This record gives sequence, structure tokens and C-alpha cells, in this order.
Amino acid sequence: MSAITPTLPALLFLFVALSLVQLHAAVIGTNTPAEPLTTERIATLPAKEQKAWLEYLRHSEQQMKADQAELHSEMRTQHVSETILPPGSRGTRSIPLNRRAAWYASDEARHIADIVVSFQTPAGGWSKNLDLSQHPRAAAESFAPDNSSRWTNAPDNDIPHDIRWSYVGTFDNDATTTELRFLAKVAAANPKQAASYRAAFLRGLDYILAAQFPNGGWPQVWPLQGGYHDAITYNDGAMTDIMNLLREVSDAKGDFNFVPRTVRKKADASLQRGIDCILATQVVVDGHRTAWAQQHDALTLQPTSARNYEMPSLSAAESAGVAMFLMNLPKPSREVVAAVHSACAWFEKTKMTDLAYRFTGEQGRMLVAAPGNGPLWPRYAEIGSDRPLFGDRDKSIHDTVDEISKERRNGYAWFNDTPQRALDRYTTWKKIHPLPQGR
Repeated sequence: MSAITPTLPALLFLFVALSLVQLHAAVIGTNTPAEPLTTERIATLPAKEQKAWLEYLRHSEQQMKADQAELHSEMRTQHVSETILPPGSRGTRSIPLNRRAAWYASDEARHIADIVVSFQTPAGGWSKNLDLSQHPRAAAESFAPDNSSRWTNAPDNDIPHDIRWSYVGTFDNDATTTELRFLAKVAAANPKQAASYRAAFLRGLDYILAAQFPNGGWPQVWPLQGGYHDAITYNDGAMTDIMNLLREVSDAKGDFNFVPRTVRKKADASLQRGIDCILATQVVVDGHRTAWAQQHDALTLQPTSARNYEMPSLSAAESAGVAMFLMNLPKPSREVVAAVHSACAWFEKTKMTDLAYRFTGEQGRMLVAAPGNGPLWPRYAEIGSDRPLFGDRDKSIHDTVDEISKERRNGYAWFNDTPQRALDRYTTWKKIHPLPQGR
């Protein structure tokens, strides 16, 4: 597949220009919401592509209805009009993957695994930020904790269409892939009690396969929730986490050696489509491949927005994760090799040195001079110019971090050093995989 060359609106980040005459304006644009996947948008595709997308969307809608119907049936049986919210937790802390092998044979591990199975959605996935160490899901208990943002206002991109049904099945915050890895570990450590854990694992794999877009990408939430959740999502490693799992499953390595051969073949085919999507979404500027956005529109593959302060742009941390995934492929194609070389060249081009992003007292976090520090990369870079970009909760876009609100400066990772890990790996990798001739 060819990489994505942004259209003019994407190169302008879909911003509404507020001032074109000031060389260094306080606000350089306004972030616009991402478009959901709809039948109307699918109708704009070439005729030969529409059938697969319409079937995908129909399946998503039917699965959401089935998921909701199961919960509503439980509520009627329990004679309740409101669901019970399960305990929440930060990320996936309650389901550790880094314990000693013997721990996964313990009563504690099996207790957690039983809870994990109980919170699997009818579709086969899991919500995010669940505390899966407390108790098994009860009848009429929600599949998801309260994942709503406390900052949502009327124009907020993060307000769900249905506040009672949000992130019910997601890959955000390491959800679903972590549950699957945990179940595989517990099943391997408890062969006599593995049946229910392995059955739930295989249902989870089916969920991943069903959630994959016809073009090989994955949304953040499935069944689809609308808004930016419908975009191809590299944010926080969502798509690369899925693909790393699929690679290990297809290789039948370690804890995954129980997966049937037919399922492993499906996992491998899904993985290859995912790689094609990665290559197709690498942003091209003036004929040169660069990096990736946090999210790409499912249909156009163009970089798109997410939350109010997350604008269409090149994303250093997510791009580093994608590059490291590609460098870990055992037999990379010429296209993959070229993509990695281009991404690492972009990392070198955009690194910042002698700067630090740190707390400065009353003013909060600021970008300050720090001789010898770095390199750092801005979280977001403008497509084309590579200048750093920063967003605020009012959807305003700035080119200086000092100009955004103190709350956003203190509460968001505007700079990171993740690309350095990719460059460190690249030092060895490029000797084995030189840039193909003619690239």
C-alpha cells in the first residue's frame, strides 16, 4: 500500500484560521472534531469498496444492540432500572503481567482471572480502567466503570453519545490486550482449570478480528462509539499492542501454544493487514515519508483529531512505538524497511536539545533552557513545517506551550523522549536492514 499524502485541509490540521497576519499569534487555529464512521461517508467511497465497509458498520451496530440487550435483560431479571457501576482503577494495574511465573498458579491469580472472565463483554472485549481484583461481575452490573471526563462541556469532543454506554469494549489504556495476556498466563499455569480461561481468550481474539477495519486498522472502541473513537488509533500504543499480541499468537509462542492452528492463521492474516495499514498511513510530505499521527480517519487515512486539545499532527511518541514494532518484525519487507528509515530520519530532524519541560513554581510546568539536556520531542508536530503544536480544552491551538492554560501545561505530556529508544534500536537494526536501493 502507498503511504498517505495529506490533503490541503489535513496539512492545515483542519484548523479554522483565526489570524494569518500575525507572525506569532497567541492562537493559531481551532481544533475541529473527528468524523465518525457513517453510511453517508461510506457512500463517498469507490463503489467496489463500499460493501465491505457497510457490512463492517452493520456488524458493529448489531453487536452493540446485542451487548445492550444482554445487560437490559439482566436488569429486568433483577428488577432494577439503573445499572450498578463496577469498581474503577487506573489503567490495568489490577491485572499484572510482570509477576513470577509461579504466581499465576496461585489462588489470587485465579481469583483475578475469574473476575476478568466475568467482565468480558458479550462482544468479547473489555472496558478500560476496571479494578478486576475486587469481585466477579454481578447480574445487572455495568461492563464499564465511569470513564467519563470531569472536564466535559457542551462542545467537548469527549462527550459520548450515550453517557450510560461508553468504552464498552476498547483497546484504550491497554484494555483487552492486557486481559487476554493475563488469561493466557493463568491458563498456562493452571492446566487443569484452564478451559474457561482459554475459551474467554479465544472469544477475545474473535473480538479483535471483528473490530479490525476492512483496510487493516483498528478503532479505539468497538462496537463503534462514534467521534474520534472510530478513527484508526495509534494513541497510547493501541494498535501496536494488538499487533504484537497477534504476532505472538500466530507464532504459537509460550502461553499461546494452545491456540488452534486455524485461529493462528487468522491472526497472522489480520497482522499482515495491520502492517499494510501502517504503511498506508505513514504521512508523506513533499514526496518524503515522515511519521504517523495519533489517529487517522478510518476512510480517508488522513490524520484526525481526538480530544479538544489533540489536533491532527505528527505524533512523536506514537510514531516511535510504530517504528519499534516494525523493527521487531523478523522478516521485514522492502516497504517496511523504507518506512523505518524514513521515520527515524524524521526523529533525527525534529529532536530538541538543551531544553527541559519541568515545574517552575507558581507558573507550573514550562519549557526552559537546560544545557546538556535532551533530546526531547514535542508530542505534536505540524505536518509540513514540523513546528511544535499545543492544544487547550477550549480547542485553541498554539505554537508555544507557555500560551496554553496552566491546567493543561501541568496535566499533559507535551514533550517526551520515546523516539530516542527507537533511534537506539535503529543504530543496530539499520546495519542489518540498509535502505533499499531506489528509495
